[in-house]
Amino acid sequence: MTTPSPTRTTSLSEAEGLLGCGRDHLERALEKIRAITDHGRKIDENQIVTREAARLTTRFEAADALLRYAIRIEEEGLASNEDLARVAEMYAAETLIHFWTTIQWQRDAFGFSSDEAESARPDSAAEDWIRGRLGSGSYEALGRVALERGGINDGPILSEGSPSPDAIDLRDGTRRFATEVVRPLAEDIHREDLLVPDSLIEQMSEMGYFGMSIPEKHGGIGMSNLLMIVATEELSAASLPAAGSLITRPEILSKALLKGGTDAQREHWLPAIASGEVMVAISVTEPDTGSDVAHLTCRATAGVVDGREGYLLNGAKAWCTFAGRANILALLARTSDDSDSGHSGLSLFIVEKEVFTGHEFAAEQSTGGRLTGKADATMGYRGMHSFTLQFEDYFVPKENLVGGDAGAGKGFYLQMDGFAAGRLQTGGRALGLAQASMEAACEYALGRPQFGRPIAEYQNTQYEIGAMAIRIEAARQLTYAAADAMDRGDKKAALLASMAKHFSSRAAVDVSQRSQLLHGGWGYAEEFAISRYVADALVLPIFEGVEPILELKVIGRGILA
Repeated sequence: MTTPSPTRTTSLSEAEGLLGCGRDHLERALEKIRAITDHGRKIDENQIVTREAARLTTRFEAADALLRYAIRIEEEGLASNEDLARVAEMYAAETLIHFWTTIQWQRDAFGFSSDEAESARPDSAAEDWIRGRLGSGSYEALGRVALERGGINDGPILSEGSPSPDAIDLRDGTRRFATEVVRPLAEDIHREDLLVPDSLIEQMSEMGYFGMSIPEKHGGIGMSNLLMIVATEELSAASLPAAGSLITRPEILSKALLKGGTDAQREHWLPAIASGEVMVAISVTEPDTGSDVAHLTCRATAGVVDGREGYLLNGAKAWCTFAGRANILALLARTSDDSDSGHSGLSLFIVEKEVFTGHEFAAEQSTGGRLTGKADATMGYRGMHSFTLQFEDYFVPKENLVGGDAGAGKGFYLQMDGFAAGRLQTGGRALGLAQASMEAACEYALGRPQFGRPIAEYQNTQYEIGAMAIRIEAARQLTYAAADAMDRGDKKAALLASMAKHFSSRAAVDVSQRSQLLHGGWGYAEEFAISRYVADALVLPIFEGVEPILELKVIGRGILA
């Protein structure tokens, strides 16, 4: 067990030691699964145990991130740490219980003998420590504190282990903007399935939200990933689609341009994206091809049209969010004639188009090319509309192939940084929605009387809100840790971003539904924002990597290969 530092409580050090012991047993389990899956080569023959390994590892990463945060806050004396320490210890205890239970009941799947599984059991001292963290009244006490604060998140933000005043200022400023400008529009956008108004886009452009990931020399702000996540969280709390997700699309293309675009492409496109003059949509998924990107069939064929070299696009794309309003599509298409070329046969194009504001559109080129789009009706995540697209000999000039001739066949690899950034952003978006859901639960519970007193005074309400607070803070610190790792260039950053997306998305679904139940019948009425949060949350485990594929092909492969 770790020796406590002079400024660290024995209890936090005990949590650190127990988590470390649990991670040792987890690593033994992962070694077993690496052998079973031939270091990830046989994931598809062992999908269930791979998914469980991905979930367990992600939970431990979240518990570690939260515990490190609590320890640093205490050591630095940055804030009163009693409640935060309780949150960190309780989530560590939850994680250990889940792990130990899983090992006992699924020992055969993990390749453990009965003796090996037995050796992973906690000793009596560990059991006593956990009982002390999760025993009678622990969740209720935490819930009472959250209710007193209205569920508001106002904790310190650390960057590379140090306080970040810039992050606090950004959080406060973005929260004001989201509350005063975005939130009043959110319900009408959702209920009427309206497009994000240009007035909001203009105000967000003025605030610099579309240029956060773009360096100053290209007209952007050049924010760190951590700062971007802080802004995304606050915008998403007001509206997931109409604000939080609106700033993700330009980042994905910007990352690809910065990584592999030509100088001319960066000089032309990045300032326009940063200013909001050009709005971006991402077009990767196809009607019959979702997560299996290697088998995309939308084709770009080299050709000359009216004396101009370029490519003719033919094929369909699906779930292209904001495709109608966007000025450009970042589109992944097959340029190789080899049908077995997989990822290496894909190239990334910047496809220019007119702006359309309806639920259907048709773009006609004078050269005969045609692009049509129809928005798919969805139960939530409204405001930008997600389109199915059809390309028929739609012409793209040669200079719009990202990376030029050298970029042919490298589209997937150019997008990989964008995919990682998109998953990280989804972690931030999920945080914002979960936070909004808990605040809604606190507000409703404090004002809703039942049987002679506000429901906030009942044990069950306090328990539920305490459980929400733990889940959200674990998700927040995992997501912030992933952002920090990306800023440092840590080789684990992409994997951590995927874990943050996975964990935070599930947290948003869980917290929004817990909050809805506390609202009772009114939680199902559109009069209350929680009904919107529940509908919007359901998309989070789906986009940017649907949950089972993320667990198997990204997190699972990352920890087993």
